[in-house]
Amino acid sequence: MGPLLQPTVKLYENDAYLRRFSAAVLACEPEGQSWRVALDRTAFYPEGGGQPADTGTLGGARVGHTLVREGVIWHHTDAPLTVGEQVDGEIHWEPRRDHMEQHTGEHILSGTLHRLFGAENVGFHIGDPAVRMDTDIPLTPDQLARAEAEANAAVRADAPVRCWYPEPAELAALTYRSKKEIDGAVRLTDAGGADLCACCGTHLSSTGQVGLIKILSAQHYKGGMRLAVACGQRAQRAVAETWRDAEEAGVLLSAGPGRLREAVAHNAANTEALHRRLAALQQALGEAWAAGAQPGQPTVFFCPEGDGDTLRRLCLAVTGRTGAPCTVLAPGGRGLTYVLHCPGGDARAAAQALNAAFDGRGGGRGEICQGSLAATDFDAVRNFLLEQH
Repeated sequence: MGPLLQPTVKLYENDAYLRRFSAAVLACEPEGQSWRVALDRTAFYPEGGGQPADTGTLGGARVGHTLVREGVIWHHTDAPLTVGEQVDGEIHWEPRRDHMEQHTGEHILSGTLHRLFGAENVGFHIGDPAVRMDTDIPLTPDQLARAEAEANAAVRADAPVRCWYPEPAELAALTYRSKKEIDGAVRLTDAGGADLCACCGTHLSSTGQVGLIKILSAQHYKGGMRLAVACGQRAQRAVAETWRDAEEAGVLLSAGPGRLREAVAHNAANTEALHRRLAALQQALGEAWAAGAQPGQPTVFFCPEGDGDTLRRLCLAVTGRTGAPCTVLAPGGRGLTYVLHCPGGDARAAAQALNAAFDGRGGGRGEICQGSLAATDFDAVRNFLLEQH
């Protein structure tokens, strides 16, 4: 390590499709339960620039991670290699190909957003299952849809993708994107004319090999947008899964893809009507209970179906007539759920006693408390409450 090691020759910069290579082992050092190995040259891409590291094999050792330090690329292996020997290396191609699809697609989309709307890409990471892209300005759904359409037009154009180190004079004459100032030589990526950006990553040789670019989600983030994007095979899978979901939803709604919005709107209108009818029935039930209750007398009722809002509504309907404590219980939680109302008083003491007697949880403030009990015997709970009151 250190001054005796020369910077590693990056074979992937000249041929991103190189899967197998041979190299000389320059160093092998133990690190915890693994080793780190430096070669004179490598096709393994080290983690950086938003792109994950390559994995694969070196000789008989597995490479689990790769990173670069001061120009030297270190391969973290599960077995040591002999310094001075020649080893054969092979990268795991499926993840590398995926990274190339995501990275090239990101260039096309980022360049398109910059050209159309002046959006700068201020964050990029190839994650799983999506690529994260951060822009410095907010973008509307229509703007994102337009950028996605134009980015995919660039994919269909199948233009060559070029990566190279321009001479200083050539570099000075070019306008390119870069997230930071770069000292020394600058490697540029021309994504088929859709983008020109300083980049150290691996890319496809033409835009058409990206296949498809799909924005999966967008949310406002730090004054700009955070996009989740899928490219290539990931995008195809995302579209297929979404279509399958649409088909399955269509079966439930008796409507095929393309008519789901209308079906959902119709279903929502019906649901709202049912909610209104349910509220009216609950109000009628509460009034019926109240009509049969004696003013000034505590009451306890059982509701076979009902959430917290329902129990609260029924409870208030009764106490509005009786002016006395009322508890409404329903199946739920670990046994029974309850709402307890003590009009003009403090319900907390009664709720605490109820919880203590039936291993309950819950509470509240002032006149109303609610919670759940580890009990299913309504009569036992009712008798306890009436004795307490």
